[in-house]
Amino acid sequence: MADINVSSTSEEGFATTSRVGGFELTVDATEEQGPSPNGTLVADYASCYIPAFRVGAQQRDYDDLGRIEIDAEGDLDDDDDLTAIRFDIRVEADLDGDEDELVERGEDICHVHAALREELHADIAIESGAF
Repeated sequence: MADINVSSTSEEGFATTSRVGGFELTVDATEEQGPSPNGTLVADYASCYIPAFRVGAQQRDYDDLGRIEIDAEGDLDDDDDLTAIRFDIRVEADLDGDEDELVERGEDICHVHAALREELHADIAIESGAF
């Protein structure tokens, strides 16, 4: 039996509604009824990376990072394929110069990071003590 079950339906046009557990998400290639597939992928990546970053930080005795925000960007080529992803992360806590180690720990833990081809892994910049 599968660990993840998703049911996706498109009645017409380019919008697809997916049911994941008890949630629904509409993704639309034309961005009329929802975000594009690429936009959704970048958002999923950022949404996965934040808790992974928190877990990695906890493993290094940073138990209270406070607020974390990611501004994520993606570049598309002429075929609308993602060619690059960048994260600018702001962390409320002061990370005392451990930013690079915590970024790497987050990458090791993030499941979306592991699923993407290496050349599409996010380039990450972090600002601690931001709030």
